[in-house]
Amino acid sequence: MNGYFGVYGNQRGVAVITALLLTTLAITIVASLFWQQQVQVRSIENQRMQLQQQWILRGALDWASLILREDAKYSSTDNLEEPWAVPLADTRLDQYIESGHADGDIADATLAGGISDAQARFNLTNLCPNGIINPVEVAVFSRLLDRENLDPGLAQATADAMEKALSRSGSNVAASGRQSGPQPVKLTQTEDLLSVPGFSPEVVERIKDFVIVLPRATPVNVNTAPAEVLAARIGTLSPADAEALVVSRNTASFRDLADFSNRLPGRALNGTAGNISVTTNYFLVRGKVRMTRAELDMHALIERNGSATKLIWIRED
Repeated sequence: MNGYFGVYGNQRGVAVITALLLTTLAITIVASLFWQQQVQVRSIENQRMQLQQQWILRGALDWASLILREDAKYSSTDNLEEPWAVPLADTRLDQYIESGHADGDIADATLAGGISDAQARFNLTNLCPNGIINPVEVAVFSRLLDRENLDPGLAQATADAMEKALSRSGSNVAASGRQSGPQPVKLTQTEDLLSVPGFSPEVVERIKDFVIVLPRATPVNVNTAPAEVLAARIGTLSPADAEALVVSRNTASFRDLADFSNRLPGRALNGTAGNISVTTNYFLVRGKVRMTRAELDMHALIERNGSATKLIWIRED
């Protein structure tokens, strides 16, 4: 009898242990399923939030285009006193959405950004339009580099790299018809300068606010260009005189090139009139959306011809 109860007790103990193991396994499986579900839900929420941010920024881009089109209707010049040049500070989007109809994330979202003149910068495309190096523009870029205490020889190196990238001579095409060796990178944005020998991230960082790559050669807008670009564009202009022009422009913008020439400190344009302007065709639009735990930055380039606008590119960070 004692043996019977001993065997029965052992079996009952095994059964209890087995039940506990099965319970633990079930709890582990359920917990894992809940965790996977939470991950999937969070992933879906993040995707939805990103789409909302993208739509908000697209709407802001449409609004910027409208502002630029309206500006073209009523103004024959472009300067920093116009509505397009006023930046948008952090603005809560629920100010523009009917109460009770806003998504929870949208209600907590803020939008900031602004429009800037792309032709306030030196256009690197000017260095080698249509694959032909322009020595005048190389000299301008060289002065800009020199006045930033950088190697002025980088200007010629950039022009040479652009010429190679744009060349159709086929000089580096092998007999098989395939290009051999590393090929020069066609510049489409300022960061592409890193492909030019001599440029480093530090050098690009120092000049990124003064240069840009536009689809075609363009003049510099003297109503919006910083003193550094003005001094480089007009070789006879000293940095101090360029600063004085900027101060004068802040009081009254230049009505036309004749007005600009008359206000130059005792110097003529010396053949640079064709490379400067008081109007602009290309504008940079930046926007930033913050929404609960995420944010999205957008940069875009808009071309304006008359009262028509066209999106050239858009980049998200």
